[in-house]
Amino acid sequence: MSNSFIFSSESVTEGHPDKVCDTVSDAILDAFLTLDPNARVACETFVKDNNIGLAGEISSVASIDYEAIMEETIREIGYDAAYAEGTDYTYSCNFEAKQLNKLVFIGEQSPEIAQGVDAEAADNKDTDEQGAGDQGIMFGYATNETPELMPAPIAYSHALSKELTRLRKERILPWLRPDAKTQVSVEYVDNKPTRITAVVVSTMHAQEITTPEIREIIKAELIEKVLPAEMLTEETEYHINPTGLFIIGGPEGDAGLTGRKIIVDTYGGAGRHGGGAFSGKDPSKVDRSAAYMCRWVAKNIVAAGYAQRCELQVAYAIGYPDPVSIHIDTFGTNTVSEESIIAAVKETFSFKPADIVKELDLLRPIYRQSTNYGHFGREDAGLPWEETNKVEALTAILG
Repeated sequence: MSNSFIFSSESVTEGHPDKVCDTVSDAILDAFLTLDPNARVACETFVKDNNIGLAGEISSVASIDYEAIMEETIREIGYDAAYAEGTDYTYSCNFEAKQLNKLVFIGEQSPEIAQGVDAEAADNKDTDEQGAGDQGIMFGYATNETPELMPAPIAYSHALSKELTRLRKERILPWLRPDAKTQVSVEYVDNKPTRITAVVVSTMHAQEITTPEIREIIKAELIEKVLPAEMLTEETEYHINPTGLFIIGGPEGDAGLTGRKIIVDTYGGAGRHGGGAFSGKDPSKVDRSAAYMCRWVAKNIVAAGYAQRCELQVAYAIGYPDPVSIHIDTFGTNTVSEESIIAAVKETFSFKPADIVKELDLLRPIYRQSTNYGHFGREDAGLPWEETNKVEALTAILG
């Protein structure tokens, strides 16, 4: 008897209030890393109405123009009245790049945290190596159900969001506005994705277009062109702007904060999450760098054929370089023993924070590329943790 279930995942576009904040935080991080690769950055952003603020701790020899970066990032996202110029549609959002009320509350990193992270000896510190920037648990996940080795529901949801943004920014659908959400429900039979049962798209829009027009266009020009035709059936349900009007959106409709879309950022709920957010954090924070490391390892295990699904967990103590635990779960899909996989992983990869940074070359301004449409599965973005360049090394050990 077959085992079937339906699993759903959501995505949001870069104009969603929380994603606006993630994008600004990573823009600040990239600006510092461009000038100072050793900058320590923990930058949070908040938005509401036409207000935007930064708060956090940053230690760097570089200085940047926070207000200019905030304004330019908001303009790039599309909260800019200029997007409506030359079209038949108005821009009626109160959140607009040129009209922002900007606030900055930035201090320096605590010296007590710094001494734990720095590769230097200190009183009562157990080692002179670079330690983890915090305690915590981090997860990585991979599955062979899509070419990018991501769960199908989140992969499809991100594909819809990304294309929705392209249609807006290239003015193919000039009535679109930046804030939108997508969601895809997939039926699995014997743990294999077989069909899409429901698709949800809610998009902010100009006031001149009607809801029936939006529903017809989004179904034909977005959903049916992006999602695999063989996965859509006569029974697939479509919920497009189900509340009707969506003119008031973005930070005018809802406050936004950095780090509130951690499931969107990772595996759509299919893989576990340790709880730490990514955006605005330099790679000395293992919340970010170790989660990237775990994805890299899990993806290489699946790409090498040693499991159909793989989840990796590592845990750290603040200031200490080696993880306190490493755990692998292949959900019964492994082709060799999990014990041998763990042994091969420990021989092939180092989970010390300094080694993660070196192996993945993380002291570069690459983080804006990761902010939107998932930090994982983005093979178009050139992100180092998406490479499958350790398959041969694992194969040499495991055979």
